[in-house]
Amino acid sequence: MKGSLRTWRFRYIAATGLLWLAATSACAESIEDLRDLSLDELANVSVSSVSKTRQALSDAPAAVFVITHEDIVRSGAATLPEILRLAPNLYVAQSSASAYTITARGLSGDQGAVDFTNKLLVLIDGRSVYSPFYSGVFWDMQDVLPDDVERVEVISGPGATLWGANAFNGVVNIITRRSGETQGLLAVADGGARERSGGLRYGGRLGETLTARIYLRGYDDDETLTPAGIRAKDDWWRV
Repeated sequence: MKGSLRTWRFRYIAATGLLWLAATSACAESIEDLRDLSLDELANVSVSSVSKTRQALSDAPAAVFVITHEDIVRSGAATLPEILRLAPNLYVAQSSASAYTITARGLSGDQGAVDFTNKLLVLIDGRSVYSPFYSGVFWDMQDVLPDDVERVEVISGPGATLWGANAFNGVVNIITRRSGETQGLLAVADGGARERSGGLRYGGRLGETLTARIYLRGYDDDETLTPAGIRAKDDWWRV
């Protein structure tokens, strides 16, 4: 199976009035700020997926794990399934270069028996990406820039009362950053032993209060090997 080791990685960010050195310093400062927070302050991190309203993590009536933006950047994950590996309350398995099974509580289904994972609701900015065509999520088609993900809220336990039938075992809500927080030009390139990716994003203002962003991303993944060491011929790419 594909390893997660990166053989090389570089990043270039060009934004109005900012240099990469300044961005790195700001990130370091935010990490230091988190280290200085008390347990009570950490418990007051805001979440919105439990009750569809913003509330402190300590007040949320559910078991919630939050993957922060800093966690994502430092992990080096290039795809959403790899980002979700950071959540201890999720099961993430890769069966080919592009196919993933992501579930909770062991109900992963059996693709050979046309029994897919349909008990875990997956949302991007509150909008379901569940596909009724085969009762699951096309993980190879869900793509956002990792740098644009603000946080990922993973709820363990039933959430069907608020979110519907597919939230039987939990809810995964991938929340992206506001366009006003991603202004300027961003260029990112990543590479590893088996995968390569790159992206361009530009954010601008359309008025005094209206902002927008556009992005282009490409991803290329080499084929995997079977347990016998034979090439699986499942390499793929997307733009």
